[in-house]
Amino acid sequence: MISEKKDIRALSKGELRDFFEGIGDKAFRGNQVYEWLWGKGIHNFDQMTNLSKETRAHLEANFVINHIQVDSLQKSNDGTIKNAVKLHDGLVVESVLIPTKKRTTACVSSQVGCSLDCKFCATARLKRMRNLNPDEIYDQVVAIDQESKLYHDRPLSNIVFMGMGEPLMNYKNVLEAIDKITHKEGLGMSPKRITLSTSGVPKMIKKLADDEVKFHLAVSLHSAIQEKREQIMPFAKSFQLDDLRESLEYWYDKTQRRITYEYVVWKGINDEKEDIEALVQFCKYVPCKVNLIEYNPIDDGEFQQASIEATEAYIAALERHRIPVTVRRSRGKDIDAACGQLANKQ
Repeated sequence: MISEKKDIRALSKGELRDFFEGIGDKAFRGNQVYEWLWGKGIHNFDQMTNLSKETRAHLEANFVINHIQVDSLQKSNDGTIKNAVKLHDGLVVESVLIPTKKRTTACVSSQVGCSLDCKFCATARLKRMRNLNPDEIYDQVVAIDQESKLYHDRPLSNIVFMGMGEPLMNYKNVLEAIDKITHKEGLGMSPKRITLSTSGVPKMIKKLADDEVKFHLAVSLHSAIQEKREQIMPFAKSFQLDDLRESLEYWYDKTQRRITYEYVVWKGINDEKEDIEALVQFCKYVPCKVNLIEYNPIDDGEFQQASIEATEAYIAALERHRIPVTVRRSRGKDIDAACGQLANKQ
């Protein structure tokens, strides 16, 4: 049952101060509550131990904290952890902890379901039910940070918005969450350790640049040939490659930060010489690097991982043109936790 009380985390620090003044208390109580909510990530009012019982009871009577719950947790043999995250209204999203020798990365969701229709992605098979609120995104990061400390004996080091949903279709809430994550009164994480991955919404990429964001940008490209990209990602009919290229040039002119292109090579879809040549040409427009991703199939359909030879041909061509390229292996295969290809198990 959804409470009719207002979620206290929807209030700014100023609004919290106003609330306490309105009930005849001191305004600095709002600062204390704000620190508990965002700096310490508490789950209930009883944890606010520097407030009197009377004050905590007053908060309880007026507000709720719609905190997420990790409904189930699966651990992979390689250390990857997949969370099924239950929201206050009963809906479920997924987040993933991805450890390597040098870092621990949180892959977080931004929507319940997805607004777009990428054919290779399990999430795209779910209709978009709603956007996540800033606190729900924030809570995913806090939960994974706790898991990283518990299971890997180190704090979270990086965040990628590559889970369920298209972050730029939930622009305001995603940026508010990142502000809380990076602010000294929140988690204090450097924006340089955050990457937002988008399927490519040109207008919103330009807005990111205009808003002078400090985090990194990755684009799920998968083909630099318009017709093929539409086959893979049908929404690309509305977001043409020429428009995407222009928005990325605008981004680089404003930010001077290179783009990462996320790129899966599929058998019989984008594994030919013309595909490689098109990608190389596209990479010349803006300073970039290419992240070739090993695909984790969601069924036995048309999207299957290409041969090793096809991937190596991409690598050779990119290196020949001095375009930085890395290969990201699928993690957590035994728990179906490839980041960005998450399936909702409701």
